[in-house]
This record gives sequence, C-alpha cells and structure tokens, in this order.
Amino acid sequence: MGFWKTKVLPKIRLVFEIKNGSKKAAAEASKSFDDSKEAINKELEEKKVELQPKVLGVYEASSADIKALIKEHTEEGVQKKAAVVTTFLADLVKIDFPGSKQITDAVTKFGAGSVSAPVVFILEKVSTFIPVEEVSSVQQDAGETEREVAVVVEEEKKTEDAEKKVDEGTASTPPASTEEKALPSEAAAAALEQGKLEGEEEAPKA
Repeated sequence: MGFWKTKVLPKIRLVFEIKNGSKKAAAEASKSFDDSKEAINKELEEKKVELQPKVLGVYEASSADIKALIKEHTEEGVQKKAAVVTTFLADLVKIDFPGSKQITDAVTKFGAGSVSAPVVFILEKVSTFIPVEEVSSVQQDAGETEREVAVVVEEEKKTEDAEKKVDEGTASTPPASTEEKALPSEAAAAALEQGKLEGEEEAPKA
C-alpha cells in the first residue's frame, strides 16, 4: 500500500495534470487566435492580390484530402485528417499566409484536433482564394468516385447472384445413370439384328 501511495499514485496524478494542462493550454491558444481574427482578416484583405497566385499554387499541389477539407471545412474533418492538415499549414507558412504561423505553432504543440476551430478558420480563408470552378471540380470528382464505387459494388453483387443460381441449378439436376445411358444403344443393336434376320427370310430363293 505504501508503494502505491509513494510511487504509483504520484505518476498517475502527473499524467492527468499534464493532460489537463495541455487541454487548458490548447484552449488558451484557441482563445488567443480568436482575439487575432480581426487583424488576420485585415491583413488578408491588404495582401489579397499578392497571395492569390501563391495560395492557388499551394492548393493545386495539395492532396485530395486537403482539397475536400477546403471545400467542406469542419472540425471533425480536421481531426480525422490531422497529418495532412499539419503539412498543409506548414506550406501556408512558407507563403506567409496571415495566421498560419500562429496556428501551426499551436498544432505542433497540441495537435490539430485540439485546436480544430482555428484550423477551420484558416481553411475557410484559404477557400476564398480558390476559384469557384476549382471547388466545384473537387465536388464533382468526389461525386463521380462515389458513383463509380456504387456501380462496381452493384455489378459484383449481380455476378455473385448469377453464379449462385447456376450452382443451385447444377446441384438440383441429378446425373443420368450409366444403365439409362446404355439402354438406347442396346435397343438399337437389337432392332438392327432383327431387321437383318427378317431381310434374310424374305429374300427370294435362286
């Protein structure tokens, strides 16, 4: 009992303290980012012309996951695609995208999932630099992919059903017995022999 109190319990408490401390620090980082949104918006407006080609270049070089997140930026999506989000934010830092450095530091410390709301804000701002046709193209590609998968699944199901019916039909048809197969041949031979005998009897005598 003494070992538990002096060795184990303090370590457990430390883990929870660190975890709770990280959550608190992440919340503070999110709050600090929220306070800077007005300044970020102002800087984005001032640098819009300069940033346009840079942002588009980063967007075009990004993965399909990031393009989908930019189209539909949600906290759940950020949490699921944390790794690609971190990479994308680092690319935004390289082109001096307003707010990207601040949120990248927070993501590095606490993870994208812990500061997902600020990340969504950045993704939303990035989307304003992307032409509408680009975003529509991503949506259309995603829709076509889903339809193609559905068609393949349906075709596979039809094939399986057809194969199952064939197997069931084959199993329900009993094979012909050897004796039944032999009967027609024996009957034909007997009829031929009978015909020969009758022909010999009816032939005229010389």
